Amino acid sequence: KREGPVVFVIMDGVGYGKNKEADAVQAAYKPTLDMLHQTCPNVPLNAHGTYVGLPNNDDIGNSEVGHNAIGCGRVFSQGAMLVNDAIATGKLWKGESWVNAVQQVNQSKSKLHFIGLFSNGNVHSHIDHLKAMLTEASKTVHEIRVHCLFDGRDVGETSGMDFIVPFEQFISQLNQQNGSNIQVASGGGRMYITMDRYNADWKMVERGWNCHVHGQGRQFSTMEEAYTTLRAETKKIDQNLPEFVIAKDGLPVGKIEENDAVILYNYRGDRAIEISQAFEYEQFSHFQRNKPKNVFYAGIMQYDGDLKIPKNYLVTPPAIDRVMGQYLCDAGVTTLAISETQKYGHVTYFYNGNRSGYINEKLEKYIEVPSDNISFDLKPWMKCGEITDIVVEAILKKEFDHIRLNFPNGDMVGHTGVFEAVRISIETMDTQIKRIYDAVTKVNGVLIITADHGNADQMYETKGEKIVMEAGNKKVRTAHSLNKVPFIVYDPSYEKFKDYEIELKQGLGISSCAATIMNFLGVQIPEDYDKSVITPK
Repeated sequence: KREGPVVFVIMDGVGYGKNKEADAVQAAYKPTLDMLHQTCPNVPLNAHGTYVGLPNNDDIGNSEVGHNAIGCGRVFSQGAMLVNDAIATGKLWKGESWVNAVQQVNQSKSKLHFIGLFSNGNVHSHIDHLKAMLTEASKTVHEIRVHCLFDGRDVGETSGMDFIVPFEQFISQLNQQNGSNIQVASGGGRMYITMDRYNADWKMVERGWNCHVHGQGRQFSTMEEAYTTLRAETKKIDQNLPEFVIAKDGLPVGKIEENDAVILYNYRGDRAIEISQAFEYEQFSHFQRNKPKNVFYAGIMQYDGDLKIPKNYLVTPPAIDRVMGQYLCDAGVTTLAISETQKYGHVTYFYNGNRSGYINEKLEKYIEVPSDNISFDLKPWMKCGEITDIVVEAILKKEFDHIRLNFPNGDMVGHTGVFEAVRISIETMDTQIKRIYDAVTKVNGVLIITADHGNADQMYETKGEKIVMEAGNKKVRTAHSLNKVPFIVYDPSYEKFKDYEIELKQGLGISSCAATIMNFLGVQIPEDYDKSVITPK
């Protein structure tokens, strides 16, 4: 155990790119990270696919499953894989929540609604899950409505038509086959309506609520007309498009009304909790709901097991137990966890196995630095400096044995698709890492740096070694990457102790971070944790 704290930095969305021209991380001036790579033990880690509990290695990682894996030291099957299994085995259709939703609308002759992210991004949702549920529901339910949230973040930024045209053909065929009446009812961009998180912007949820529930918004005859018109008029990418309502003869085709049933088919929790609260909570003060009576609401997953949000859900979430934080508390280790609003839940809730609150309030301190409520390309430095101010003070005072922090820049600015802003975000983060490096050096602590997934490392779509061009311009990518992420150990006391091999293990995933941190803290590692990146002597 070292004199100073073990400081663990998660550079959200920072991987090792494969195409220099598309890689904003490589393009950045980052003398600190470059120096650490040249002078410290480091190794790439996997942060995608089966390494974080997703179905296969073509699935991009994300912040939720990444922090789950890091925080619990093992890999659990995650949302997409669990839903795939529930559909394939038919367990989903036999579950109490599915049966109750279908039963309510059939008895009341009301409507069954599906709300969710409309893409195959496989981060928050997958369109194949929606199609499977529509196929099953249409066998017995007549009136079905779909409320589509355009993506442009986990898939191409203007890829909406790739999903709209085949989907409209799909529901037309289902209607002919089963005699059902499936219609798209409303929608909009995921970063403009419905999918807020961490209480950052309840106006987003209010706009989504009024659109989906009350049918308020600009009216169009089809989703295709809505998308093409709004894209042409606003010039905005998919995630930022305003709300729309599908109407016939001036009336919305799919308001959510008394005795209806609603299923939110997003399986990732962070951007599903607030809209779930709007549907479920009796005491609710964020906006005026004018809530219809007796609406049955279910999520495809339960998004918060401690707060029981929502009460009804179709697929049982992973039971993540024995997280690293529990073992640290049991060993008396004091811990600071800090980020800004956009990733605060990741270093607390997701890191602790999808559990809210402290594990041990006497030993832990959680700090949330409020994020700006803007598009982050406008201030790509985000709250890097403010986070670092608090961390450096804690390091120098030796207030905690362990400090974990998340710098959101690479991910949150990366999702804007603005290359130069992303480059700046990496440069500002590098400046703050230097401050942490200096503080760790003064107190003889340990600095471990990694990431939860890639993003800023692939800012353009590529095919082989070439960047994809579209209308003469590089095709912007706003989704995460499949690239490996850094793992760096700076240990200024190493020469004194020489208590582990300087060469780090190869081929591991980010779940191995937990055992490594426990090594440095002198805490016994559970036998079933994924092996440490270091080899103790």
